[in-house]
Amino acid sequence: MAMLSANLSSSSFSFVPSRRSQTHKETASVTRVRKDSIFNKASLRTASIEHRDHHQTLTDANTRLRRLCESGDLENIVKLLRASRKYDIDPRTLCSVLQLCADTRSLKHGKEVDSFIRRNGFVVDSNMGSKLALMYTNCGDLREARRVFDQVEIEKALFWNILMNELAKAGDFSGSIELFEKMMGSGVVMDSYTFSCVSKSFSSLRSVDGGEQLHGYVLKLGFGECSSVGNSLLAFYLKNGRVDSARKVFDEMTERDVISWNSMINGYLSTGLTEQGLYMFVEMLCSGIEFDLATVVSVFAGCADDSCLVSLGRAVHGIGLKACMSREDRFCNTLLDMYSKCGDLDSAKAVFREMSDRSVVSYTSMIAGYAREGLAGEAVKLFSEMEEEEGISPDVYTVTAVLNCCARNRLLEEGKRVHEWIKENDMGFDIFLSNALMDMYAKCGSMGEAEIVFSEMPVRDIISWNTIIGGYSKNCYANEALSLFNLLLEEKRFVPDERTVVCVLPACASLSAFDKGREIHGYIVRNGFFRDRHVANSLVDMYAKCGALLLARLLFNEIASKDLVSWTVMIAGYGMHGFGKEAIALFNQKRREGIEPDEISFVSVLYACSHSGLVDEGWRFFNIMRHECKIEPTLEHYACVVDMLARTGDLSKAYRFIENMPIPPDATIWGALLCGCRIHHDVKLAEKVAERVFELEPENTGYYVLMANIYAEAEKWEEVKRLRKRIGQRGLRKNPGCSWIEIKGRVNIFVAGDSSHPETENIEALLRRVRARMREEGYSPQTKYALIDAEEMEKEEALCGHSEKLAMGLGVLTSGHGKIIRVTKNLRVCGDCHEMAKFMSKLTGREIVLRDSNRFHHFKDGHCSCRGFW
Repeated sequence: MAMLSANLSSSSFSFVPSRRSQTHKETASVTRVRKDSIFNKASLRTASIEHRDHHQTLTDANTRLRRLCESGDLENIVKLLRASRKYDIDPRTLCSVLQLCADTRSLKHGKEVDSFIRRNGFVVDSNMGSKLALMYTNCGDLREARRVFDQVEIEKALFWNILMNELAKAGDFSGSIELFEKMMGSGVVMDSYTFSCVSKSFSSLRSVDGGEQLHGYVLKLGFGECSSVGNSLLAFYLKNGRVDSARKVFDEMTERDVISWNSMINGYLSTGLTEQGLYMFVEMLCSGIEFDLATVVSVFAGCADDSCLVSLGRAVHGIGLKACMSREDRFCNTLLDMYSKCGDLDSAKAVFREMSDRSVVSYTSMIAGYAREGLAGEAVKLFSEMEEEEGISPDVYTVTAVLNCCARNRLLEEGKRVHEWIKENDMGFDIFLSNALMDMYAKCGSMGEAEIVFSEMPVRDIISWNTIIGGYSKNCYANEALSLFNLLLEEKRFVPDERTVVCVLPACASLSAFDKGREIHGYIVRNGFFRDRHVANSLVDMYAKCGALLLARLLFNEIASKDLVSWTVMIAGYGMHGFGKEAIALFNQKRREGIEPDEISFVSVLYACSHSGLVDEGWRFFNIMRHECKIEPTLEHYACVVDMLARTGDLSKAYRFIENMPIPPDATIWGALLCGCRIHHDVKLAEKVAERVFELEPENTGYYVLMANIYAEAEKWEEVKRLRKRIGQRGLRKNPGCSWIEIKGRVNIFVAGDSSHPETENIEALLRRVRARMREEGYSPQTKYALIDAEEMEKEEALCGHSEKLAMGLGVLTSGHGKIIRVTKNLRVCGDCHEMAKFMSKLTGREIVLRDSNRFHHFKDGHCSCRGFW
């Protein structure tokens, strides 16, 4: 049976499949499937294990990185990244690492992370790009931050705002605006901070057009009611001086905070609109807005600008005390500064005493307050105390305040002690202090010390040059001032500004250096400086003092906005040239135009009346000054009246006027009467007056010489000898007569009796010819002006050696045909020279302008503009 089964099985297998064989086949197939299934499951299990292991590795790396981020261990984070592959790290983990680099401002590690991202080809999306940009921005590498913004589309406004703000902080305002424009083009939704950021950049660039366009964009997007945006627009307009535009923004704001009010208050005050600014403060209080320390500080600063507002300052002081602000240093310091600037030193001292923590700012404000009130001793004492007793080291501003105090009060010795302190504390190389030192020495008349400071300065600025040039000009060192100005032009390191020409023009005026003054005038025109009123006034004054009165008046007429100084300079110009009626007409015109005169204006018009013999007009102006303008006469005004009376020969009235003065007369007033005694040859009164003068100024040689001349003209030679002996016993020296004339830009100086000039022979020959012609026409030499006890011929020869004659002779010989001859003398011109100048102008057909120590003489066609009042 077994065999049959085998045979059947064999036959069935070979030809016709039997049921059994079919079953076997199916079984084999199932077995095969099962084997494949088992194999696949094994494969899947293996793959699953491998995936699980990889996921475990990925999870472990990211977990470790996150834990290292939590502990801030950037060193190990970077090490782990170096050992990792791209697929080991989750982009979100990298963002966390970049955030840590940004927070710790670690540029070094941040660059390592950026390098890993680039090396492994990570896709930098908006999220990762934002973190990269933030990291570079926080670490200060704004160039790389900008690169990220240019390569990645960053969607959040926050990151744009941060980079814009950082660019602005770094001074790249244009870059900040460019980023804003890119942000607009990228379609990023902006927020209020965006506009606040970019507004600062427009403000710093003074781009009014750009800021106004931004304002329009703000309104278009509906951010106009946002207080932070409104405040940034306020700041923009106020910084550019557009107060009206700022006020319009302020009025349109629906919500105003304390910053808004402070901005407007400070904006008004900083542009000089003090009244509007303080009114805003009152309006703020009425609106119930809580003010802060910044508000009060601004109001104090506004009150400090006008002493009339000290009562408001006191009221705000009380408000601040109630608000418990007195503990704040800024409150106390600005309060102290306000009281000191308003001249309320008692209140300033009270605040200073009550301060528990005084600083260098407190001391500086107090010292400046003393200086303003002329209490120089108190200022210098406080300067010493602050370091010795309080242990507070003065800073540059403190030392400058003390130096300014010494300068204003001419305290040379105290100023020198401050200079020694500066050297001891190694502050001598500060340019700010060096300029203040030069100014102090110059105002104290010590130009030698000022020059030493200037020469030792390692670095100079244009202020240094202006200070030294101005110092020389004011101290009558006109040649030195002009030499330094020329040196400044030659060096070409600094460009002279408006202040420079204002400093050097008085030197030209002092020397009557007309040609040099014209050169500077050309420089002024080329640089548009004439718009500066100080420059215009100085130029008018220069031409007036150089004898070019017509030019002075033409320039005066061109000044668009004349101030009191402009009018006074022109009036004084007419006065010194003897055109008293023109001076009076201009004075009256000034009053009609609403410009009220001050003390100096009245000095100018009284001087003009004196030098033109207009006694009645002079009395009228003297009374107008006292009764209408309520100006108390000073010694200068009294001197003008005495001079006016003395010149017209009313010597006894002048003497009585002096005796009835409400203030003690000084040597100038008695000296004016002494000059009148010489003009009118009143020797007896001159002796009486001279004794008064010698008592008041025993060291002034000029008065002794004047009295000696009075005796010499009266031919009282014994009295002349006595006075000359008195001069010798006192060790005094007479200033020699000196005259100078500018020819082709070169100043030629002559001293009486000097024969050193190369043209001396030709000059003397010319003068002899002129003298001969004078004799022919009936003129005789006024030998009494020779002031020597000698024969007539010797006196005549001495007269020919007078310095003004020599200068006029050189002018006739060498100046261009028809050109005005301009001569300046340091003393009063003598009568004989005056007569010769008149004759020379007629003989040569040349106009001669002679400026002596008293006034100008215009000689033309044999006549002089002074008409005898000199």
